[in-house]
Amino acid sequence: MVLALILFLATYVLLLVFPDYRPWIALGSALIFVILGILPVSDILTAINWNVLMMIAGTMGIVSLFIDSGMPALMADVILDKMPNVKWTVVALSLFAGAVSAFVDNVATVLMIAPVAIAIAKKFKISPVAMVIAIAVSSNLQGAATLVGDTTSILLGGYANMDFLDFFFFKGKLSMFWVVEIGALLSALVLLWLFRNDTQPTLSKERTVVTDYVPSWLLLGTIVLLIIASFIPNTPANINGYICMALLIIGLIYTFIKYHSLEKVWKPIKEIDYETILLLTGLFIVIAGITKAGVIDAIARVMLKISGDNLFAVYTLVVWASVLFSAFIDNIPYVATMLPVMQGIAATMGIEPYILYFGLLVGATLGGNLTPIGASANITAIGLLRKEGYAVSTKDFLRIGVPFTLVAVISGYLLVWLIWA
Repeated sequence: MVLALILFLATYVLLLVFPDYRPWIALGSALIFVILGILPVSDILTAINWNVLMMIAGTMGIVSLFIDSGMPALMADVILDKMPNVKWTVVALSLFAGAVSAFVDNVATVLMIAPVAIAIAKKFKISPVAMVIAIAVSSNLQGAATLVGDTTSILLGGYANMDFLDFFFFKGKLSMFWVVEIGALLSALVLLWLFRNDTQPTLSKERTVVTDYVPSWLLLGTIVLLIIASFIPNTPANINGYICMALLIIGLIYTFIKYHSLEKVWKPIKEIDYETILLLTGLFIVIAGITKAGVIDAIARVMLKISGDNLFAVYTLVVWASVLFSAFIDNIPYVATMLPVMQGIAATMGIEPYILYFGLLVGATLGGNLTPIGASANITAIGLLRKEGYAVSTKDFLRIGVPFTLVAVISGYLLVWLIWA
């Protein structure tokens, strides 16, 4: 277990120090975990979250068609007409991303909305880095608002037998939706302050002409089908990925029929960010390795020993330890591992586990915004910026991620305690 922990810490230090080599660092670390036998070869395929990878690949391909159609540029023009300056445009896009992400996976949300921010930035010849980061952290925040917004929410719903409406009102009390939305409003104030100097007027003189509306319908279809799938019981584990890949294939077939050009078909395939996919693949294997080695379980036992029988101490430790861990590790295996631990702690203390469940979700989901590698949405956003030729330093991300995360987590931490204690 000690060796697994050392390798894990070394991996994440290297990921933070050498951002340009993240895919190869993650894959190299994953290979070491397998070679050393920390993660058996037989567990590799199950360790990888194929649903997330397929969703990223499928949505990126559709987004490429979406961009070529001119629709993101038109949406940028509409927002520019409605907003007085760049500052309010960033806030509007972030809130819009959050609203979408409450019902659609946050990775897909970033892939859909980030191109709009990039198009706006190009119009004004400014860097889109800060705008895209703001969209990513906002989408990651509101992913916890509903059952279908994020994988961690789905994990909680399944474990606690919560349905879609339970995220709004549960056992006669306000539930996660309201906690997250209040955090989103407060975080919007943070964005207003961070972008307070970006007061360039955003009036657009002419509207972009959309050349093809089919890619827009494909994106809309993605959203609708993902929501519908969430209500259907006993769907395949990778249903979201299947949906995204199926719609991409439909888009490619449509493109070939319309243009009779293999080059047009090949372009969206090339636009898929394979470096991001490789990075996530490596991280999934690394996280499975430390989980297999018992690192996360050991940390949970230490948490219980430290906090004792004091509910406020247990709750506080759960929230802020989850923030810390999720800033550096993928929150999906972490939440999956910690849910039964929360139930065990609650049983030992003779209380209902819901306050610990919600505290875990607040810390683990929102804590991912603390660093550029803490959430798949952040990794995806940085990947999109890299493909556009913009380097994103850790400092660039922390400037937005730290204050945004602290405000959101503190408000969620206090609200869950006041409602459920």
